Amino acid sequence: MNLVGLTRPQMRDALIAAGTPEKQAKMRVNQVWQWIYQWGVRDFAEMTNLAKPYRAMLAEHFIISIPEVVSKQVSSDGTRKYLVRIAGGHEVEVVYIPEEDRGTLCISSQVGCTLTCSFCHTGTQKLVRNLTASEIVGQIMMARDDLGEWPERGAPKDETRLLSNIVLMGMGEPLYNFDNVRDAMKIAMDPEGISLSRRRITLSTSGVVPEIARTAQEIGCQLAISFHATTDETRNLLVPINKRWNIEELCNALATYPKASNSERITFEYVMLHGVNDTDDDARRLIKLIKDHNIPAKINLIPFNEWPGAPYKRSSNNRIRAFADIVYKAGFASPIRTPRGEDIMAACGQLKSATERARKSRKQIEAETGLG
Repeated sequence: MNLVGLTRPQMRDALIAAGTPEKQAKMRVNQVWQWIYQWGVRDFAEMTNLAKPYRAMLAEHFIISIPEVVSKQVSSDGTRKYLVRIAGGHEVEVVYIPEEDRGTLCISSQVGCTLTCSFCHTGTQKLVRNLTASEIVGQIMMARDDLGEWPERGAPKDETRLLSNIVLMGMGEPLYNFDNVRDAMKIAMDPEGISLSRRRITLSTSGVVPEIARTAQEIGCQLAISFHATTDETRNLLVPINKRWNIEELCNALATYPKASNSERITFEYVMLHGVNDTDDDARRLIKLIKDHNIPAKINLIPFNEWPGAPYKRSSNNRIRAFADIVYKAGFASPIRTPRGEDIMAACGQLKSATERARKSRKQIEAETGLG
């Protein structure tokens, strides 16, 4: 049984089932937890504050296992994209983005995605399965391995972190895998381990309205919303989940979110598509929606990251700046996201596991050549 991904109560139950006396269970959980999540230890033999027979018992019953890195690409801007293999031979992509004042890890919650957002490369890949809590938290541990960021025991505490922020913006819709995402984030936020503040974790959803309030109550992290359009007609096309929960329902849910989790502003993600959603009227409608619903917001403008066969074009820089200017003058922060890792297909909306890409290109080749 893999200990990675078990919540504290689950680990306690597992240790008791393996023979740990109940009176000792809480202490043993604390000890094992710190070895795994604070120091990054994968071998029970190294857990030196546990008696040798107890270490042997742990080794007999449990493993400490994280997803395997299949490949790593480093962009000219320092962005790292990892392809990691999980149980069943499936693969997901994970992206690390270094910046001057932070290092953000973009993690995946599903293999593929059920949502067919028309501008998103990941959305062209069918959902294979949800990731387990172990596979989600394992992505963070994998990145800490690669960055050499597990602290040394006995060394003075170092508050500067290469991996300081987590965004659930990789492959998949996190709120369609709620329980596993919640458990993984609880582990990441636990002060005795990876110890990331809830303010440094951002969950991005396309708008699964029933789960938004649960996110506030059970995770309490920052929220980002894949908004991308200001009319239901356009959003139905770009983000088809809008047909289930339209803009009005979504904005009503967002209006109650910050009060529930005492969160800061909600980030509205808005991909800039030439001639689709980038007019001055769109900018004004966006502001009106946010103001009418009294949502504390910042608006993140994302130049569209094109991918092979994409049905859209990126808005021009002048158009994006004009849009940003309207938003800014209305009193909202409107940063234009610099595309990162485009040269290694690691940018927003471009993720798609390499095996899926290869499979698709083979099919395309067969179709084009009349073979197969």
